[in-house]
Amino acid sequence: MLLSLQVRDFAIIDAVEVTFGQGLNVVTGETGAGKSILVDALTLVLGARASASEVVRTGAAQAEIEAIFTVRGDDPRRARFEDAGIVWDEELVVRRIVGNERTGGRSRAYLNGRMVSLTQLAVLTSGLADVTSQHDQQTLTDPNTHLALLDASGALEGERAEVAKAHASLHEATAKLETAMRALRDRADREDLLRYQVKEIDDLGAAPGDEENWAKERDRLRHASRLADGTAAAEDTLYARDGAVLDELSGVADQLRKLADVDAVLSPVHDLVEQARTLVQEAARELGRYARSVRADPERLADLEDRLQRLARLKRKYGATIEEILAFRGRAWEELQTLEQGEARITALERTVEERRVLAASLARALSVKRRDAAGRLGESIGRELSSLGMGGARVVVDVAHVSPGSSDLAVEGARLTAAGIDRVEFLIAANRGEDPRPLRKIASGGELSRALLAIKRVLTDVGPETFYVFDEVDSGVGGAIAEVIGQKIKQVALRNQVLCITHLPQIAVYGDKHFVVRKREVGERTASTVRALDPQERMEEIARMLGGIRVTERTREAAEEMLRVAAVTVP
Repeated sequence: MLLSLQVRDFAIIDAVEVTFGQGLNVVTGETGAGKSILVDALTLVLGARASASEVVRTGAAQAEIEAIFTVRGDDPRRARFEDAGIVWDEELVVRRIVGNERTGGRSRAYLNGRMVSLTQLAVLTSGLADVTSQHDQQTLTDPNTHLALLDASGALEGERAEVAKAHASLHEATAKLETAMRALRDRADREDLLRYQVKEIDDLGAAPGDEENWAKERDRLRHASRLADGTAAAEDTLYARDGAVLDELSGVADQLRKLADVDAVLSPVHDLVEQARTLVQEAARELGRYARSVRADPERLADLEDRLQRLARLKRKYGATIEEILAFRGRAWEELQTLEQGEARITALERTVEERRVLAASLARALSVKRRDAAGRLGESIGRELSSLGMGGARVVVDVAHVSPGSSDLAVEGARLTAAGIDRVEFLIAANRGEDPRPLRKIASGGELSRALLAIKRVLTDVGPETFYVFDEVDSGVGGAIAEVIGQKIKQVALRNQVLCITHLPQIAVYGDKHFVVRKREVGERTASTVRALDPQERMEEIARMLGGIRVTERTREAAEEMLRVAAVTVP
């Protein structure tokens, strides 16, 4: 959902901020007032390229457009931003700045304050808005989106997921087979190397935690004499020699006990000295035990030095830790087993690949059949919509064809097998009777393209994520009853999606949930366009102006009120 669009110094707009509402937002105004500039600003902020001379308002240093979007937390489009490291909590602020010609038209783009390239801007914001007009590229004219739309319209997502799972399984088995075959070709030399690596690691006999334990034991043996002499001397000072610390403490304790008999205040002090005597006695015992346990062991020291040196060499070869070295050993052992199994392993893998290929092919063929059935139904539905939009001679073909494989692709019966199956899909349309169907992107007439895309969106209203749809020039070349039908169709799309419709027909404008008017005014020697939301009374006056032209009479006001009343109670 587009919450707001802020435009400054863009074309003939000085400064405009539009806060959009849910449902259908309509924009009206006199011809030449600049209604379509809002669409141009939106496409620019979403990554379109533009010339500084066409974009930046005369006399301004730069044009700036800022759009604020919000989508549900579970919307899959958020994943693109997370993968790019862009935080999107509640709102996404998209900002685009284009400098004037004096600065070379330098452009900058930001997503939630983070600068991005123009390519990143276009890729990441793709799908946030779908603009339907004569001069802009459309999401629905991109054949890459058509396969998913067909599957969604035919409720084929489950079958597509099964094909994707089978494809992944086949791809995994194929990769294992290719790895095994490459390994087999260099088997002799590789086997020798792997056996050496496994033996070298096994000979050390290291386990997680050994390095730290070996280092501690080595340090203890290196300094055995110092440790034994030092702890023995400490025991002697505390306990063994004449006048030891323990003897002195015992004397002090006896003296304090006698003094405490005279003054009980000294009893706690006597207790502290007794505790100290006990602690010193225990420390002396521990020191004695330690001193008698320490023994120099040159052989064990040499063994530990050797182990640590060998471990250091293994770390340089196979990993930074014992865990990584053991993991390397596991992989080497598995590869060695594969090599030693030789042709038997290859035969087993080939059998697995073939079994998985048969399954994937069966699922892909079944999905392809269902897609062709769904394509016929979808084409007919879109055709009926076009007929109601005044294009009764139009014919829609949802073309389903197999994808031609490349030399390295997984293939099923001459078609490339992908995670989506073996099909490519493209929406084709013959806008007039007797014409051959052509891709949507090749429709020459802006009005025909707009109505064709409206028909598709109407049929696919409940398919895919909620989107901000923009309809510009959708009413080109129509009027009367057809215009009213177009208004109802756009309203139907707006029941689930947010829609912005720029129109010059009152039959469409009356279906808006929120109505904006664009007006052009002269300020001194300059011309500027303004955009303003209308209250109910102003809206009625605007509809009356659209009906009656320059002169608005009471009769046109009554007609406007009637149209608004009927539209409000009409259930599309």
